[in-house]
Amino acid sequence: MCGIVGFVGHGSQNLLQQMTHALIHRGPDSMGEYIDSFNSVYLGHRRLIILDTVGGQQPMWNEDKTVAVIFNGEIYNHAELREKLIHRGHRFSSDHSDTEVLVHGYEEWGDAFPQQLNGMFAFAIYDKNRKRIFLARDRFGEKPLYYVCKNGAFCFASELPALAKHPSFDHRLNLRTLQKYFAYGYLPAPHTLYYNAFKLPAGSSLIYDIQKDQLDLKTYWTFQIHPDYSLTLHHEKRLVEELRHLLSQAVKSRLMSDVPLGVFLSGGLDSSAIVSALSGLYDKNLIKTFTIGFQEKSFDESSAAREIANYFGTKHYEAIFHEDSARQLTPEILARLGEPLGDASILPTYFLCRFSRKHITVALSGDGGDELFAGYDPFKALHLASCYKRIMPRAMHRGLQRLVDFLPLSSRNMSFDFKLKRALLGISYPQDIWNPVWMSLLDPKNIADVFYSPLHFEELYDEAIALWNREGAGDSLDRSLEFFTRFYLPDNILTKTDRASMMASLETRSVFLDNDLVAFCQRLPNYFKFHRGQTKYLLRKALDGALPSQILNRPKKGFGIPIAKWLRKMPNTRPDLIESMRASSIERCWQQHKAGECDHRLFLWGLMALHGSLGAQNGR
Repeated sequence: MCGIVGFVGHGSQNLLQQMTHALIHRGPDSMGEYIDSFNSVYLGHRRLIILDTVGGQQPMWNEDKTVAVIFNGEIYNHAELREKLIHRGHRFSSDHSDTEVLVHGYEEWGDAFPQQLNGMFAFAIYDKNRKRIFLARDRFGEKPLYYVCKNGAFCFASELPALAKHPSFDHRLNLRTLQKYFAYGYLPAPHTLYYNAFKLPAGSSLIYDIQKDQLDLKTYWTFQIHPDYSLTLHHEKRLVEELRHLLSQAVKSRLMSDVPLGVFLSGGLDSSAIVSALSGLYDKNLIKTFTIGFQEKSFDESSAAREIANYFGTKHYEAIFHEDSARQLTPEILARLGEPLGDASILPTYFLCRFSRKHITVALSGDGGDELFAGYDPFKALHLASCYKRIMPRAMHRGLQRLVDFLPLSSRNMSFDFKLKRALLGISYPQDIWNPVWMSLLDPKNIADVFYSPLHFEELYDEAIALWNREGAGDSLDRSLEFFTRFYLPDNILTKTDRASMMASLETRSVFLDNDLVAFCQRLPNYFKFHRGQTKYLLRKALDGALPSQILNRPKKGFGIPIAKWLRKMPNTRPDLIESMRASSIERCWQQHKAGECDHRLFLWGLMALHGSLGAQNGR
């Protein structure tokens, strides 16, 4: 895994090195750079060595030194593509570097070649003859890429702190996207907190024409569900076999590595499925699994993970994440995030990555399983919420909300009072924003209380509303699956995993996001995903007999932490750091939460994450 930076326009080698050095955690093993003084092109690369330890230095060139690439990620089908390219006359200098496939793939297929790739990637190609920079990001945005184009300068980087070192970066906050952060709990692409800085969206490419100083942004792939309703429950047996095969193939393709590899094991269905598939491909005694536990029993899954490890005979590593660890790590992690993320599970994720890095350099993860197979609680709530909304008069709805506010607060994982309050909060708004409001740090009403100039919910959630109401959208379950897969997965889950793993210089690989496995899920009718109240129906059927029944039937916990309880012992954030937010409202939330009067865990953690990233960006 690596970090990339580059810019076109005025600059220096010293500036390039400053930007590249800001990504040293992403690539601690080596650095590469290239400067084309004539065209004012600067490219920088930090490398974490995974494949081709001797070769693979970047920037990497084609034979006549006219096309160069800097690359962050892994291409899982690189061997297959290499064969095709050799057959078409391309000559490779490396033995098995996936990076070199990008150079020749671009030569062969041009701007369309990202469609050929099965992997996670963010890369930049400098085409010297055509005087252009070509950027691309993988289908789900596993690997990040940011850019700025302003006043004749174009620059890009894997993370915002590196980009912020370029003089064209505007450090002023964008109030609209700041409110979107609290409305979603993350920043949906292409938004960042800053006026002229953007995230390249997942499944997109971008061309910068150096001579014309012009950008051309294109989408080469979008996740959409196209259910094949000819598939009925009578086809279940065949679909189970197909899913087993695809899962095995996805795991197998992610085993390529010249460094030690292991698996994140939570004890839940997705990570257990990966260990099960891996056990059929690998010597069981060589499989390394990693988990962390909590002292608070409602959050702890370590016993379930241990059970799976013992069942498959893996070499299992386990650590406990304590409250003291959280307090010590929080300032460091938030300062290194680069952009705010309202998901407190970044803390245990980083702890797990740092712990695992002592033994391995690559870890397989189960990210994407919940989005593709309907594993989240909101999928269960959709039908009940629709019935409630239809039957309950609006006046009684508001009264019930006030009544529920009197329920005693609980710090337990996904407690009844927390889920009920979030559910009622969401369905007080139109259905097309239920999902984002259920997951938000602040709903529109509370955003209006915290901000001096609040946005209306139609502007706060315009991306989610457009997706929900797109032509050809399916039923509410399929629309929800698309929401979580298009927004929550890339901009929250995968962002969290990328930042946490890169802080520890560890590479993670998401098994469920394999191209073929995703294509299978796209054509699968949702009654194979959520069936008679059971989430991940077909995945459970595929694992029947491969996993113990108690694991198959275990209710989902999620990777949560006791943040509500821990926040009561953490110092308050400065209420006056952002002029557009009401200091009095922020201070009141802190006081109410610490007194146990209200549960403001999501907002307060999100506020801490915001302050941490702003402080780091501005050098505080």
